Amino acid sequence: MNVKPDFSKHANQAATAPAFLSVWDVHAYYGESYIVQGVSFNVHEGEILALLGRNGAGKTSTLRAIARLDSPQVTYGEIWLDHQPLHNMTSYQAASVGMGLVPEDRRIIPGLTVEENLQLAQIAPPVGWSLERLYELFPRLGERRKQEGVTLSGGEQQMLAIARALARDIKVLLLDEPYEGLAPVIVDEIEKTLIHIKEQGITTVIVEQNAVRALELADRAVILDTGSIVFDGTAAEVLENESLRAEYLAI
Repeated sequence: MNVKPDFSKHANQAATAPAFLSVWDVHAYYGESYIVQGVSFNVHEGEILALLGRNGAGKTSTLRAIARLDSPQVTYGEIWLDHQPLHNMTSYQAASVGMGLVPEDRRIIPGLTVEENLQLAQIAPPVGWSLERLYELFPRLGERRKQEGVTLSGGEQQMLAIARALARDIKVLLLDEPYEGLAPVIVDEIEKTLIHIKEQGITTVIVEQNAVRALELADRAVILDTGSIVFDGTAAEVLENESLRAEYLAI
């Protein structure tokens, strides 16, 4: 195990930095496996960040660490959202101050309709995202509001999962493999929605195996390799750098 680093300077920087979401030297484990090895990056308000890398690079583990989930075990590190420290919070507390995670499996609740899935997540009274506003953003969900959520198509379930996160009036949207198993036309539709969400000022971090689509959507990119950052810069730089893409993204 590594010696715990000194975070005093990071705390001061995070309190004054313009970044909206700050991740400082986060380390995380699954049992004895050292998965996230000192990851640090900043995301600005309203920015879309693509968190990329090959399978097993630590992308999902980093996302889960930011969301304060119990697995992986975060041994040390600091996470700040809008100048608030999240690193000592539970996942519920992090969600209550604006962190929203859409996991790869979407977690649609069986037995509940589309509308009931949304109502269960919605704060009362809704501040920014009423049901009608969500249905304007996702017309298909409005058409299927009385349909059981788990009977929707894969693309519609992804829309429901994103809408359910928004229903809590989140500040940061964390997306884990949102394009997985979806037809290109549905991916197009979801990307248009993510652009609209960006225009509302919501910050997004997206983990996606379809790196080209993610890079074309994102403002910036962070690339992980075996749990460490090997690139942090603009998405355009990655798209223009053939050797970087080949070495770390296999594209």
